[in-house]
Amino acid sequence: MVRKRNTELAIWMKEHGLSAGALAELVNDAMTDLTGERGAVTERTVYRWLSGENRSPQDRQWQALEATSGLPATDLGFVPRARPATPSARLEDPLLGRRAFISVATGAAVAVSTGTTTAVTRPTVGHSDVDRMRSLLAELWLLDDQKGGGPVLEKRAADLATRTLSLQQHGSSQRVRSRLYAVAASFTAFAMFSAIDARRLGEAQRYLEQAVTLAGLSGDGQVQHQTWRYAAMLAGQRGRYADALAAAEACTGTRAHRTDPLYASLTHSRIALTAASLGDKSRALRAVDRSHAAYDRADPAEARPSSVSFYTRGELHGLTGITHYRLGEPEKAEFHAHRCIADLRADQHRNRAYYLSQAALAQVAQGDIEQAVATATCVIAPTGADAGRVPHLLGSFTSALNQAAPQAAITRDWNDRTRTA
Repeated sequence: MVRKRNTELAIWMKEHGLSAGALAELVNDAMTDLTGERGAVTERTVYRWLSGENRSPQDRQWQALEATSGLPATDLGFVPRARPATPSARLEDPLLGRRAFISVATGAAVAVSTGTTTAVTRPTVGHSDVDRMRSLLAELWLLDDQKGGGPVLEKRAADLATRTLSLQQHGSSQRVRSRLYAVAASFTAFAMFSAIDARRLGEAQRYLEQAVTLAGLSGDGQVQHQTWRYAAMLAGQRGRYADALAAAEACTGTRAHRTDPLYASLTHSRIALTAASLGDKSRALRAVDRSHAAYDRADPAEARPSSVSFYTRGELHGLTGITHYRLGEPEKAEFHAHRCIADLRADQHRNRAYYLSQAALAQVAQGDIEQAVATATCVIAPTGADAGRVPHLLGSFTSALNQAAPQAAITRDWNDRTRTA
C-alpha cells in the first residue's frame, strides 16, 4: 500500500504554529484532561502521523486530537479504526467548546446540565480556545501583509489582548495559562508593530512595556524573540541605535534563536541593520553573512507562528538591501531589493510597496533619476500604499529626488503627482 502524507494535519499545524513536539505536548495534556492519565505521544508519534505511516491513532489519541484541535479527527486527515473511537462526554456536543469560549469571552455564566440537575459552573478554557485566539491573530497578520499596520489593526489587536487575558483566569492547566499569556503577548506585540508602522511611537512604547511582561510570564521563546525584535525596531525609529542593538542582541538569549535557524537568521538581520545605522560596517557585514547562513540551515516548511510568516528568503534579501543602503552601498542595495521583490509572496502587498520604495531610493543614490521615478510610481499607483511606513519612505524618496535633481522636469512632475496622490 502506497503511503500518503497527511497534508491536512500538516496544514493545520502550520496554521497554528505548532511543531511536532508542541503538538505532542498538547495531545498529552488533553489525554490528562480526558482520562486523568498523561499520554505518551512523542515527536516520533507526530512524525508518523504526518508521514502517513499511522493514519489511525489509538482511541485515546483520537479523542485528544479532537479535544486539542476542536475538529473531527477525520478533518485532520485521520481514518477511523475498524471500531471508531466513542466520543467522550466532553466531545459529544461539537459546539460545547465554542459555546464555552464565547461565554468566557463575554463574561457570561455557563449552565451545565448533568442528568436532571442543573448547575452553574465557571467555564474552563482549554487548548482549543487558545487555538481560536491564535487563528484571530493569524487573520490580523494576513491583513497586515496586505495593507500594513495602522490605528484600526492596532486597536483590534489591543482589544484581543485584553480578551485573551480575561480567558487566562479560567485556564484548565498551567500549560493552557502559559499559552494564553503567549497569545496575549503576541496580540500586544502586534499592536506595538502597528503603532510603529504608523509612527505612533509613544503608543508603541506603552505596548512594548506590556509585551515584555506578558512574554516573560509565558516563557515562550518565540514570543520573547518577537518582542525584542520590535523593541529594536522602535528604538531604531527613535534614533536610539545603541538601545536598538541591545534589543537585537537580546534575541540571541531566547530559546527560539538557539533552536531554530530561521529565528537566528532574523536575529542577525536585525543586528546587521542596527550595526549599519551605527556605522559599524564590519559588524554589519558579518551579521549579514550569518543571517544568510542561518537561513540556509532553516526548514521554511516547519510550522511556526504567523508572526514570522513574512520572513521568506525574499524578505532576507530585502533586509540585506537596507543594510547595504545604510552602509552607503546603493548598487548592492538595489540588487538585493530586486531579489526581494521577485521572491515575495503574491499577498505581501505592503512589503512589495515598501521594497519598491527602497529600490527607488537606491536608484536615486546612484543618479539613475528616471528609473527611480518609474520605480516609485509603481508604489503610488498599483499598490495603493496609504498607511504605515510606505508613505514615510516615499517622503524620504521625494526629499532625495529634489536634492539630486531639483531643476529636472521629471522632479517637478513627481512633486505634482505626489501632491495629487
